[in-house]
Amino acid sequence: MNFNPMTWDAPYLVIVGALFVIVFCRANGTYWLGRLISRGAERTRARAMMDSPGYQRAVQRLNQWGPPVVSVSFLTIGFQTLVNLAAGATRMPLTRYLPAVTVGCVMWAFFYGTVGSAGIEALGLVWSRNPALAVFLGVLAVSALVVFIVWRVREAKRRRPEPVA
Repeated sequence: MNFNPMTWDAPYLVIVGALFVIVFCRANGTYWLGRLISRGAERTRARAMMDSPGYQRAVQRLNQWGPPVVSVSFLTIGFQTLVNLAAGATRMPLTRYLPAVTVGCVMWAFFYGTVGSAGIEALGLVWSRNPALAVFLGVLAVSALVVFIVWRVREAKRRRPEPVA
């Protein structure tokens, strides 16, 4: 089966709808896995993942910002899985989680159904013609994303009011 939505023979909204269902099931499965893991994590290997810095950052952001983090996490790669797992493990109420995950899944489905898969196709085309250029463009894109994230984190820390003692 071809998982590239650009090659599916279906109307655009059907493709976006299918992508929404796929990501919604995956995200909610991860949420419920987080809830299950949190119950017995002390006695399993999953505890190591829950102690990882990435997971701890996800829990911290989730507790600090709540459902908007769930929604925005769908614009990232990898972090969204940790956020959904953390939402389940920290037992975020479904009345807060489901609207947030729905918004995130809609964004992801539209993004992946258009820009995301087109970008993957373009990178594949560049790779077939000039692998060095494809690697350079990939490193450049990741570097730009890292610089942007670091800048936003520093700005947020700078604007954060000092705690009252």
